[in-house]
Parts: sequence; structure tokens; C-alpha cells
Amino acid sequence: MSSRLTLSLLPHNLAVCRLQADSKIPEWATISHSFISITRTSDELSIVCQDDIVPTDVQAERRWKIFKVEGPLDFSLTGVLFKILQPLADANVSIFALSTYDTDYIMVKEEKLEQAKQLLSNKYRVQVLE
Repeated sequence: MSSRLTLSLLPHNLAVCRLQADSKIPEWATISHSFISITRTSDELSIVCQDDIVPTDVQAERRWKIFKVEGPLDFSLTGVLFKILQPLADANVSIFALSTYDTDYIMVKEEKLEQAKQLLSNKYRVQVLE
């Protein structure tokens, strides 16, 4: 993997929400135009979206920041996420990872953001988007 891989720190403050598996997708989740990920399993409905649109009574882990692995990444690539995450794991920085068709996203808690930026910038180009 090239050391020229770029990670973009997106300007969003995100929340990871958990709803009951049979819940309808709430209207507040459809408001987010900056970043949203909705996953339904037999166990839960998980929504990742802007922190400030999530009602206070919703079960959520808040104050996440998100890095986008600039892509698109080819499906044949292997170990991309592992190589990016290894320095974070070695430093005990917890992450929440998401993948889309084109690329991967890495979320870290806001209180670990500066440490994560430093660790990632040792191997990759890290750019902060406004």
C-alpha cells in the first residue's frame, strides 16, 4: 500500500445509535445530508449520523469523529483497513469502522482525535476538511 494514501478528516460530529431491530427508520435520521449509515440486522437497527440531530432519548454513543479513506478502493485490495488501523490498535485507540461500495471510513472518539491524527500522519497523508 502506498504511503501516499490520503485520509480526510470530515468536519462532522457523529453519533452511533441503536434502535430495536423492528423499528422504522426515524424521520430525524433522514434529515442528515452530510453523513448517514443505516444498517439493519436481526438484532438491531444501527444508525450513524450527525450527533446534533439525534434526540436525547435515543440510545447512542456520541462524539465520534470520522476519517474517510480517499478512494475509490478496488475490491481486490486486501489489508487496507488492517494496515491503517494497526497503529491505532497498538496505541489502544478504539475505532468504529464503516465500509461503503467505494471506500472505508474510520471513526474515533473525539477525545482520541489528536492522538489518532498524529499516529495516522506518520504513514499517511491526513487532511482536515472544513
